[in-house]
Amino acid sequence: MKHNKKNIILGLISILLILSLSACGSSKKEDSSKTTITIGYLPLTHGLAVLEEKALLESADANITIKLQKFTSWTDLTDALNSGKIDGASMLIELAMSSVNKGIDLKAVALGHRDGNAIVVSNNIQSVEELKGKTFAIPSSQSSHNILLNEMLATVGLTTDDLTVTQLAPSEMPSSLASGAIDGYCVAEPFGAQSVVQKFGHVLYYTEDLWKDSVCCALILRNDFIEKNKEAADIFIDYYRQAGNKLDADAALSVAKEYLGQEEETLKESLQWIHFDNLEITKEEYDVLAQKVVEYGINENPPTYEDFVYIP
Repeated sequence: MKHNKKNIILGLISILLILSLSACGSSKKEDSSKTTITIGYLPLTHGLAVLEEKALLESADANITIKLQKFTSWTDLTDALNSGKIDGASMLIELAMSSVNKGIDLKAVALGHRDGNAIVVSNNIQSVEELKGKTFAIPSSQSSHNILLNEMLATVGLTTDDLTVTQLAPSEMPSSLASGAIDGYCVAEPFGAQSVVQKFGHVLYYTEDLWKDSVCCALILRNDFIEKNKEAADIFIDYYRQAGNKLDADAALSVAKEYLGQEEETLKESLQWIHFDNLEITKEEYDVLAQKVVEYGINENPPTYEDFVYIP
């Protein structure tokens, strides 16, 4: 009798263990049913909206998880996106346009920011004319920073043939200016503000002085990801825009301090130059960008708004 009772107890324990394991399996299955979106980024002020969105989605009841992948160069990020190693990226929009020309099916779904670039020059340069014969750095020939350089030079009748233009990683520019290796640069923030705060240089022009409603960085998604996960992609884009609208000065500073590894004074200076509200890409703004990339030899055949910009 005791033996039977012992068998019954052991049987009940076994049943409870099986039920417990089944419950664990259900939980795991539910978690794995979330759509994971892998987004590449460089540690720049221009990418704060996607960093803020990650926190926003985590606190919401959304069936989406953002996996952030940090890169140190635009080349590595672009290669990862083009090869499908990541689903999307916060990146220079001209790089994405160039990839489309090469047959990569990418879509621009929102702006990365508004304004937020500056022409920074050494302290002994006070005018555009004084840049003649000097060395000026941009992050990529495929960038709005290249456009801004051309726009600035055109104000005094100069072209890029009148100076030496070199390409540097964003993080290298402040030290290069301080050492005298370059005489000026235009790059994504906070690396312009870094030179200003550390008194290596000063601002000669802000974005809005040269190109009103400029288009620079954008949130880009692979179209194959959108087509396979349209509902998740649309929700992702909606939360991204919400995140941008939430990024007032205090919220932006908090996110920047967490991800960018810069001094607080540099971040505060940088955030005075940029804002993140209303990140929709309009046809009018994009068509101006398309005209400028052709004018300055950046892209001879930019994709049309209808082919390139995805609207949920």
